[in-house]
Amino acid sequence: MCQLASTHVLRAFIGWHGMTPRGTRQAPAKKRSAGILMYRREGAEILLLLVHPGGPYWAKKDFGSWSIPKGEYAEDEDALVAARREFAEETGCKPEGEFQPLGELIQSGGKRVVAWAVCGNFDPQALASNQFEMEWPPRSGQMRSFPEVDRAAWFTAAEARERLLASQTPLIDRLLDRIKAEDQVAWRGLDD
Repeated sequence: MCQLASTHVLRAFIGWHGMTPRGTRQAPAKKRSAGILMYRREGAEILLLLVHPGGPYWAKKDFGSWSIPKGEYAEDEDALVAARREFAEETGCKPEGEFQPLGELIQSGGKRVVAWAVCGNFDPQALASNQFEMEWPPRSGQMRSFPEVDRAAWFTAAEARERLLASQTPLIDRLLDRIKAEDQVAWRGLDD
């Protein structure tokens, strides 16, 4: 069962948006993020939990804009610890279970993302994301607060491929390959 994490000001806003907190462009950083792809079974179907970035730049974007819950971490920080923290900050849920490594990938902007999968359940209606502040509208002098994640939803693998950032789609294949291999081992065990 998930426990709510406290809401606080986002310290990794640049990682999601490629923008400074004041809303001005900055060169893409070659940073590292850690994340978790939560999944669950519904009959024969595997469902994947994805999150949609909050804020005005992403408000009208859907296909190709969703992500796994993830965030930046320091060089001296354990990546799995960071992934679990970022999942909790973005969803309000502390993920528990057996974390299965999905490896690393490089997003289009050069950011390295290391990810794990975990079987779990999360009610998207319970989403409680942390907040960030930025000047909005641009050059208005007005600071506004936005959720880092404004939506979460469960998708089939096919639906997730359409919604997920293109550079993160290999995570779906890696997860499905793991599940298929585990299922084959389980079936062989029944034959013994």
